Amino acid sequence: MKKQAQVIVRKRRPNESNERLIRKFLKKVKKERIVEECRDRKHYNKPSVKKRIKKERAERARLREQAKKLKAQQRRARKN
Repeated sequence: MKKQAQVIVRKRRPNESNERLIRKFLKKVKKERIVEECRDRKHYNKPSVKKRIKKERAERARLREQAKKLKAQQRRARKN
């Protein structure tokens, strides 16, 4: 079951610039991987290829999280 994309409409705040709204929109689109999914659906990928790509992404995310935790520990160690 695929997740449904939710469209969020929100009014511009008085102090908010158009650039900021665009940045927020692009960040949300990137987070939900909307453009990437369209690119993936352009051509057929075999299930084995999908599985391999998913595994590679998971590994990259895991490494990114480990690096983030290590940086935080180093920051805390310097602070104390």
